[in-house]
Amino acid sequence: MVTATATGAWTRCAGCAAPVYGRRLARALQVCPECGHHGRLGAHDRLGLLLDDGWRELPSPPGADDPLRFTDLRPYRERLREARDATGLPEAIVCAAGAVDGRPVVAGAMDFRFLGGSMGCGVGRRIERAARRALADRVPLILVSASGGARMQEGALALMQMARTSQALAELDEAGILTISLVTDPTYGGVAASFAALADVVLAEPGARMGFAGPRVIEQTIGHRLPEGFQTAEFLLERGLIDAIVPRAELRETVGRLLDAARGPRRPAGTRDHHEEARPPEPGAHDRTRPAEPGAPGAGGGFAQEGDEDAWRAVRLARDPGRPTTLDHIEAVVDGFQELRGDRAAGDCPAIVGGVGSLAGRPLVVVGVQKGRDLRERMARAFGMPSPAGYRKAGRLMRLAAKLRIPVLTLVDTPGAHPGREAEEHGQAFAIAENLRLMSGLPVPVVSVITGEGGSGGALALAVADTVLALENAVYSVISPEGCASILWRDPAAAPRAAGALRLGVRGLLAQRVIDEVIPEPPGGAHADPQAASLAVRDAVAAHLDRLAGLDPAALVAERRRRFSSFGGPAEGEMP
Repeated sequence: MVTATATGAWTRCAGCAAPVYGRRLARALQVCPECGHHGRLGAHDRLGLLLDDGWRELPSPPGADDPLRFTDLRPYRERLREARDATGLPEAIVCAAGAVDGRPVVAGAMDFRFLGGSMGCGVGRRIERAARRALADRVPLILVSASGGARMQEGALALMQMARTSQALAELDEAGILTISLVTDPTYGGVAASFAALADVVLAEPGARMGFAGPRVIEQTIGHRLPEGFQTAEFLLERGLIDAIVPRAELRETVGRLLDAARGPRRPAGTRDHHEEARPPEPGAHDRTRPAEPGAPGAGGGFAQEGDEDAWRAVRLARDPGRPTTLDHIEAVVDGFQELRGDRAAGDCPAIVGGVGSLAGRPLVVVGVQKGRDLRERMARAFGMPSPAGYRKAGRLMRLAAKLRIPVLTLVDTPGAHPGREAEEHGQAFAIAENLRLMSGLPVPVVSVITGEGGSGGALALAVADTVLALENAVYSVISPEGCASILWRDPAAAPRAAGALRLGVRGLLAQRVIDEVIPEPPGGAHADPQAASLAVRDAVAAHLDRLAGLDPAALVAERRRRFSSFGGPAEGEMP
């Protein structure tokens, strides 16, 4: 970015440190005339640069602030208020209807000034609304990303926005409507691994950085020194992950050529068409899933928020090395299992296992994350952290299930996707995003079970399901409690407090309806009697597969999408 470092109209370029006169910089669209460094732009400036005059901001959908009533060193509501006062924006994205040289479009631009461009429920709802406006008007959708990732203070509900935005783009794919992503600096985490990676065309500004795990996380986690220019637009283009690098001054012309390929009719900017008066309701906007009766699958009644000690105990139990692994569960409950390996592109990921078999007499495809039992196996299985090849293998097996018209069972136990250099080089964010989109439209029943840890987007990439179950001592979170504590409390020792605030145990997840049902564990936990835990998983999965078996494929997909559109919805969806 270009930052002011002296009085008057002079600024200093963050790329080359050269002093630049402010008016000259403005004429250059915040691009340094000395080195070409592209400084950050606010959301309104982005839209003004891209769209013809007369564009109209889309109304902000209603929603609930602070769904977890989150407090770290400061209340989240206070942070939101400061961000709104500083930027003049209600959220970290602005969406609009307009045109590019007379070609009608819907566009959304993120603003990094608003809590680092983080994606919470409000951002997810706005992107979904923009996609539905593009669908109703049958015009292309353009999304400009600038984000540090999903918003920690909204916990698992923020994580669900990855699925929500991915399925919104899937619906545009199915309707034959062009989508364009412009990656700006920086674009990381849940945004990189969802809508930013899923457009038909992915463009990037020079030097823009994009990845699932940031360089600091990679260096701290695996101790690798990263090459010069790691995760930049130039790095991504060389590895075939994006379509083109477009300097800011050439953006409108480039986008115009892409819009011409979509063959949309031209019209003057600001004109109204017949779709504008009557638009279909957004899924989840007025028709949230009716609360289940107490005791029924999905019921959250009777579950209060965990205290810090309860949540931290669940984290320790979820990570217990004696818990049954995915292969243990498969051996106990899947008959005639035949493992299938390889992603048919680059390799085979040992952290993902999958294949075909039957459960309670019903043929199915099963895919899961294998952590391993002892240290030697855990190292061989990358500690249950899948690589891009793993997610692509999982996607290949799910497509096989769709072809054979048999259900999918996923077993999730992972601290998250692999945060390594090679994973980023092979498109970790893109692989995760592809699975989110794929699962949102699978025409067969999908049941997911969180058996231990459900870590961030790496877990969600296997859990966009009709029914999500969790073992009693499982956890599911947008970030690890240690990571959250380090960032927000600035103290890793605050992890137990972070675990409670994130509501990552089953009580909080039930109340948020992120999971539908808790599978009881044997006394003392699943590690105390692994066979009994696996049989409980079998019985729960069989019951839900029986329930889903008679549904029409179109109804399955529609209901699954309604599920993920409901997360972070209107005020009635707030936590009790």
